[in-house]
Amino acid sequence: MEFTKMHGLGNDFIVIYGEQALPDHVAELAVKWCDRYFGIGADGLVYILPSEQADYRMRIINSDGSEAEQCGNAIRCVAKYVYDHGYVQREEITIETLGAGVQKVSIHTDNGKAAAVTVDMGEPVLEGLKIPTTIDSTPVVDVPLEAEGASFQFTAVSMGNPHCVIYVDDAVSFDLNTWGPKLEVHPLFPKKVNVEFATVLDRQTIDMRVWERGAGPTFACGTGACATLVSSVLNGKTDRKAEVRLKGGSLFIQWNEQDNRVYMTGPAAFVYTGNVAL
Repeated sequence: MEFTKMHGLGNDFIVIYGEQALPDHVAELAVKWCDRYFGIGADGLVYILPSEQADYRMRIINSDGSEAEQCGNAIRCVAKYVYDHGYVQREEITIETLGAGVQKVSIHTDNGKAAAVTVDMGEPVLEGLKIPTTIDSTPVVDVPLEAEGASFQFTAVSMGNPHCVIYVDDAVSFDLNTWGPKLEVHPLFPKKVNVEFATVLDRQTIDMRVWERGAGPTFACGTGACATLVSSVLNGKTDRKAEVRLKGGSLFIQWNEQDNRVYMTGPAAFVYTGNVAL
């Protein structure tokens, strides 16, 4: 099978195009191929499939074999893939996702190629039980969380997938590998959770590091950046438009006050193509 390695700010994917549906053993394939020592190596496996509702349908299988409802970095990679290959000639397209429905995507071009992508990530879900958390309130803002003797304050947001945003003194040097896996499976989150550790630098700038549910530490998380901005607005820490600085680079996020939708802009890149044995 032919594959393309792509990344969005270092959040990397094995992209498969041309299949009609997910293979029955896709979880096994994801674990095998995403292994960075015995496989191709990636945070996830992305299939670009036909859609009856949109230009294309995206399915994302994490490196542990679980399926993600949505991924902001992956959707930018999908948009670049279909545009740069000439499968769509329009700069405004739609992509169907599992958790966030059909999303509108705007492609910003340079010399006929997709240089950056803006995604309408939809309205954030703030109802505690729908995110989901076990907390029946709306919104879930600055709530205490206890884990193995440590205390945190978190804000919960869903961008089609669940996020737990925690503010720390220094997100860049925070012990992500210790606390990320513990909080991912905390009982407050019945479907597990993506965990963002954030430091607000000013009203328009946030440092953030992420532990992704099913993938672990990644260089970037698009839905996590969106959730972090929404959380920061809800906590009165930032304006509604900010640069979210991740390990792999920056995403520009806006929570539009007029339509309540979150817009994400950032790059996507090809790395290489290859063939892998089924």
